[in-house]
Amino acid sequence: MNAITTDPTNPVPVLSHDDTLRMLKLIKGSDSVELKLIVPLTEQHATIKALGLDPIEAEPRQAFFFDTADLALNRAGLIVRARRIRGGLGDTVVKLRPVDPDTIDADLRRSASFKIEVDALPGGFVCSASCKGTCTAQEVLDAATGKMPLKSLFSKEQRGFYDRHAPAGIQWNSLLTLGPAFLLKSKHQPKNFDRRITVEMWFYPDGSRLLEISTKCLPAESFQVAAEFKSFLVECGIGIIAGQATKTKAAMDFFKRKVAAERSAGGLAPG
Repeated sequence: MNAITTDPTNPVPVLSHDDTLRMLKLIKGSDSVELKLIVPLTEQHATIKALGLDPIEAEPRQAFFFDTADLALNRAGLIVRARRIRGGLGDTVVKLRPVDPDTIDADLRRSASFKIEVDALPGGFVCSASCKGTCTAQEVLDAATGKMPLKSLFSKEQRGFYDRHAPAGIQWNSLLTLGPAFLLKSKHQPKNFDRRITVEMWFYPDGSRLLEISTKCLPAESFQVAAEFKSFLVECGIGIIAGQATKTKAAMDFFKRKVAAERSAGGLAPG
């Protein structure tokens, strides 16, 4: 993720000139922009109350990640994930970050299952390419527990994207299941903000949790929406601080520590 500098007299992160130009170029080549904020643990309860969220309206999900024991995919910027969604639904994604939109194959760009998006946080920004698929919740569970081949959970297009970007020699059958992480997802229309926001609370197996607030927009309106989103957060009394990371990175950092501990204890063989 590209760094953002912080003015010591102003706690709100400030983009450098070079980073601004780099982000503008990435946004121009993307399909959408997602503006995100990670809320510190000590402020999560107050934030949920300030947003006027009803916790029982949140949708429960399970997220599984797949990687080698030494997280070789993660080091290469490749994320392989599957989610179980309430109602028997499921979805999958093979995601690469960071990417330069200019280097992506034109045929792939035209696919309805493929998207290039810029994630922008107070701590930086990153451009990712995602190849998505659908499945059932039971299929996700079967693949995660080894009852069906992991490869069969993903579409031909997703497998091709994986083959082009995975480190040499790392086959689908060598990937381990990481997780699951449990999360609650809520889409909310605030009274004082003219677009919907998404709020996700992630719960990790060690009891830690992460709260993310986000909203999406088209590339052409990203700076206007960013200003409005910031104003909305400030009105709600939600602090904006630097040094943040996406929830996927936070999840992979958690599993990296977990896998390292298990390998140290002799619980995992190298992938």
